[in-house]
Amino acid sequence: MALPRKRNRDADPDREARETLRLIGPDPASWVPDRAGIDHNVAIIGGGQTGATFAFALRRAGIGKVTVIDAAEDGKAGIWLTHARMNRLRTPKSLPGPELGLPGLSFQSWYEGRHGAEAYAAFDRIARTDWAKYLKWYREFLGIEVRYRTRLVRVDPAADHLELHLETGDGATVVETTRKVILANGFGGSGGAIVPPVLARLPTELVAHTSRDIDFARLDGKAVAVVGAAASAFDAAATALEAGAASVHLFARRDRIASVPINRVRGYPGAYDNYPHLPDAIRWRQALRFRDAGSTPPPDVIERVVRFANFHLHLGALWTSARLEGGKVVTDIAGDSIAFDFVIAGTGYFADPSLKPELAGFADRIRLWRHQYTPPAGEEDAFFGAHPYLGLGHEFLEKTPGEAPFLKDIHVYNPGGFVSFGLPIGDVPSIKRDVPAVVSRISRDLFLADLDSHERRITGDYPPEFGEEAYASAVWRPARNIAAE
Repeated sequence: MALPRKRNRDADPDREARETLRLIGPDPASWVPDRAGIDHNVAIIGGGQTGATFAFALRRAGIGKVTVIDAAEDGKAGIWLTHARMNRLRTPKSLPGPELGLPGLSFQSWYEGRHGAEAYAAFDRIARTDWAKYLKWYREFLGIEVRYRTRLVRVDPAADHLELHLETGDGATVVETTRKVILANGFGGSGGAIVPPVLARLPTELVAHTSRDIDFARLDGKAVAVVGAAASAFDAAATALEAGAASVHLFARRDRIASVPINRVRGYPGAYDNYPHLPDAIRWRQALRFRDAGSTPPPDVIERVVRFANFHLHLGALWTSARLEGGKVVTDIAGDSIAFDFVIAGTGYFADPSLKPELAGFADRIRLWRHQYTPPAGEEDAFFGAHPYLGLGHEFLEKTPGEAPFLKDIHVYNPGGFVSFGLPIGDVPSIKRDVPAVVSRISRDLFLADLDSHERRITGDYPPEFGEEAYASAVWRPARNIAAE
């Protein structure tokens, strides 16, 4: 077995990345014809890891006039330095990511260039803060510009393009036009955070979903409840304990913590690559199977909380009541009344385009899974039925064919694509398969939309590279002609 290759950390840490860019050659010139009144060919909503990956992939596909916007401030786009609270990523370090098949742009190359191959070999999963540093480097090294503090307010169809109503950091509202939109806007991009009704009635200063910014320092010495048992719930519990919470009680509705990562059974290339082509009935049953198995926290996440003596786990404990008493939240569980200073909801996200303000003008024309597929008795599920039924390029499809053709120009790259594609879209595992699929569809659509222009271009004249004099001396002449001479 070959030993890990050592690197000189005193040398240029980006040497391999620079060599990669040299070897693949310069970016192709944009081949997309300009259209009057169109600001962008593609607008990417979200400047996190997938937004940056799309920007690079589109550039390498020769598609120019691409803009990337994010509502967050510089340094806070995406989840890794905001409401992601794990110590290490959930996924194996070897999983392909934003490098798009170019090893010199990979996390491994970046990390080994700074810390050496032995340091990389010493861990199994990537530290969250290291991943955030890598993504920052990726954007800066590749020169990907993100327009921060720019929020998408509304999308409107208009003739052969889309109008984007944007709100900038200074409060101004502007309208820009684009031919394509990629919604790379994270967990709530196709819906929002799930807050159970029993918690939604509580004052917002006493309860927060894990998707919110939470000032954990204020929980020092406090009694904290965490509702939910997926990885994000355990992460929040651990962060509260590490911040000095007096006690943390985590409430799981199941009678045991989900421990079977059911998605891994179909992680081999055949299933991964071809999953979008499966019949609807199979994809539906796979979604139900995932739901029934439960979302699995990694073992180190559980170890992170159980080492605290003041962590308490309640199994089979669904919150059905909550009341305010003396400024605290009180719940009754298994005959006990327990009071808390703060409650954290680690209860996941839902997908429902009709509840997204930016899509509200046409959400009723988007095809959802409940419009596409009628499950047999016993397999009905309103939660999955509200997910958009996406095309192979992650594009919205029309509920009624012909009534909203512009929907094909909005590509959904967020967890709303879970039922259609079998993965939490936007996470690292989805990048290898789905970013190229979206870029390929966008390229095809833009090319065919300007087919007249491209036909003229590909059938046009091209100057000769040489004249007849280049081969005149070697032209064969019959022997009789030679004799005559």
